[in-house]
Amino acid sequence: MIEIVAHNTLWKQDFAAEANAVASALDLRLTTVHHIGSTAIAGILAKPVIDMLAVSPSLDALNTATPALTALGYQAMGAYGIEGRLYFRKDDAAGRRTHHLHGYAAGSPQIERHLAFRDYLRAHPDIAMQYSALKQQLIADDADYIEGKAPFVLATEAQALGWYRQQPRDY
Repeated sequence: MIEIVAHNTLWKQDFAAEANAVASALDLRLTTVHHIGSTAIAGILAKPVIDMLAVSPSLDALNTATPALTALGYQAMGAYGIEGRLYFRKDDAAGRRTHHLHGYAAGSPQIERHLAFRDYLRAHPDIAMQYSALKQQLIADDADYIEGKAPFVLATEAQALGWYRQQPRDY
């Protein structure tokens, strides 16, 4: 059963603390860590799991950091269905999922896709609210959550990428 909850303002702090731990563990094998997913978008419903996007000079460099991430409590899942990604997940002591870490090599188009979607929803609260309402409806209808939101995500990603590529960035 998928759980979605109201936005929690502490998610931003949780991300920052975990990103610092990951950055310290990865040392020079990391370029940056971004907060992505619904917990990174104020005001919308989200699964209470912090999604992070780690950018590394290469997947090999990130792969060599697996022992350091394991020491932080992460489980290495390999590509986990997405070519060019290294995926890690972390659970708390009670076995509840707390973090997802999506690792990509610098220059991967997946990085732009994730950041565009996040930034687009942040800049367009009306669309973010549509996304939140869709997620709430899928849960209420006991529908397939991932498949049910896929058409919205794909359509919004296409809009987001066009918009994102026109935006000035400071990162």
